[in-house]
Amino acid sequence: MKALLDARALSKRFVARTNVFGKPTAHVQAVDGVDLVLEAGETLALVGESGCGKSTLGRMLMRLIEPSSGALHFDGRDLLALDDDTMRHLRREIQIIFQDPFASLNPRMSVGEAIAEPLLLHGIVPPGQRAERVASLLETVGLRPEHAARYPHEFSGGQRQRVVIARALASEPRLIICDEPVSALDVSIRAQILNLLRDLQRRLGLAMVFISHDLGVVKHIADRVAVMYLGRIVEIGPADAVFARPRHPYTHALLSAIPMASATRRSRRIVLEGDVPSPLNPPPGCHLHRRCPHAQETCRLVIPPLAGGDGHRVACHFADHIPLDAALLPRETRPDPRLTRLLSAFEAGTMPTLSAPDPSET
Repeated sequence: MKALLDARALSKRFVARTNVFGKPTAHVQAVDGVDLVLEAGETLALVGESGCGKSTLGRMLMRLIEPSSGALHFDGRDLLALDDDTMRHLRREIQIIFQDPFASLNPRMSVGEAIAEPLLLHGIVPPGQRAERVASLLETVGLRPEHAARYPHEFSGGQRQRVVIARALASEPRLIICDEPVSALDVSIRAQILNLLRDLQRRLGLAMVFISHDLGVVKHIADRVAVMYLGRIVEIGPADAVFARPRHPYTHALLSAIPMASATRRSRRIVLEGDVPSPLNPPPGCHLHRRCPHAQETCRLVIPPLAGGDGHRVACHFADHIPLDAALLPRETRPDPRLTRLLSAFEAGTMPTLSAPDPSET
């Protein structure tokens, strides 16, 4: 099957400092040689701590940020070879949902005008049918048609995120990039938005790149997971495999940091000593070697390739020799049971009450 999105060796360097003559003297390597393949209808999650390059990579995938090097193809078309006008038309098929819905909506435009804007720009429906199409999109995301006359400040955070999703769907895209779409929402609203995204993906056959630092959220929505550290993908594979059998030391540390539902139980936290290296001067070899308890001389000198079988690849010279900490399995890798109950209830069409976790879940 031909991949919908195919990125090869994508890299991005930002100028960090210039001299008095305006010549660059220092660069930040935000993304470093990333390879990604995404099939139609698939959800790929990008996870990692703040500053690892997730959002930069997401914006590069739709050329909101131009890559410094590499290749990028969408449905067989070379995105980096397209001129601005052609790329603007192609963005009808690639949309993005930003982290802050209020900042991504024009406060001077009503919700109906914001959702109708893609219809106007891409000529999707005749002018006389736009109001009907806007009403249909609002109903698709769980809002009422009369909400079209309201302005962004009149909605809650969860409702604004639904408006942003409706606007993204207006152009009938094939790929949506979700950049931390639920990180600013509380747990009940988060469950609603996640359930909405899953339902829309199933009904419309959308592909998604889901950017998040919350592994509990990723567990619910992702088909595959890519773990990033300092601009590089260090582990990628099916979500079930990555959560059940993480192979990279950094992934081990991320999974051990997932909060538990019980205040009385404590997992053994895997703490990586030292600070994250500066992207202005990243270390040679494996970027993690100064903090990794399993590092050896090879790690300091040679960049580990992203390799492995069964679609589960890892960039670690000694991945096959690192024991999996029993503290990570199985309880600590599962998501918060309250979020699980909420998602199940929303799928069943009911609204549960938020209460303390059951003793059996802790």
